[in-house]
Amino acid sequence: MENTEKKTARLLLECRAVQLRPDKPFQWASGWNSPIYCDNRKTLSYPEIRNFIKDSFVSLIKEKYFSTEAIAGVATGAIAQGALVADTLGLPFYYVRPEPKSHGLENLIEGDPQPGQRVVVIEDLISTGGSSLKAVDALRRFGCEVLGMLAVFTYGFPVATENFNKAGCALTALSNYEALLDLALELKYINEDIQPVLQQWRKSPETWDPTGSRK
Repeated sequence: MENTEKKTARLLLECRAVQLRPDKPFQWASGWNSPIYCDNRKTLSYPEIRNFIKDSFVSLIKEKYFSTEAIAGVATGAIAQGALVADTLGLPFYYVRPEPKSHGLENLIEGDPQPGQRVVVIEDLISTGGSSLKAVDALRRFGCEVLGMLAVFTYGFPVATENFNKAGCALTALSNYEALLDLALELKYINEDIQPVLQQWRKSPETWDPTGSRK
């Protein structure tokens, strides 16, 4: 029987939420070249997959954060999944924008958060952790107690680990880059000669040269 880490990786590959393309790298908004692209919003179109992710999050919250009083999603990728989790648990839900709205009430947190509420934050993807931790900071400044963050997938960059440690925020992801590569090799999504290239990228994504890595 597959564990959660492996099953999540398999489902992400099956619905092409994760694509591996070392020979034709993607370019991220940060300017980094990347042999992988992860779009977890695709999982929402597949009831079996979105329910598996939702149920996995619910199980983790019941196991690790049983005192949770509200669920917060990080906009925009985790809004839908966060709302599904909150609905299943019968808890309040709100989401955190990357920046305050430019009109109306100029909200940064949308919904009806209450100071002192114990909150679990839902995120879809962790790269460096910068944008995710902005949401944590916004909730803390409002007066909420952030118990931890749950994410669908993490690249496992050392800088992300460092950033979460500095912020004092526990992070649990359903799956990760190492598990994904192992499964992709097992299922023949990639072959053995490509795996070292993919490992090299993860060690230093900001300086990875796709041309040089294939020499």
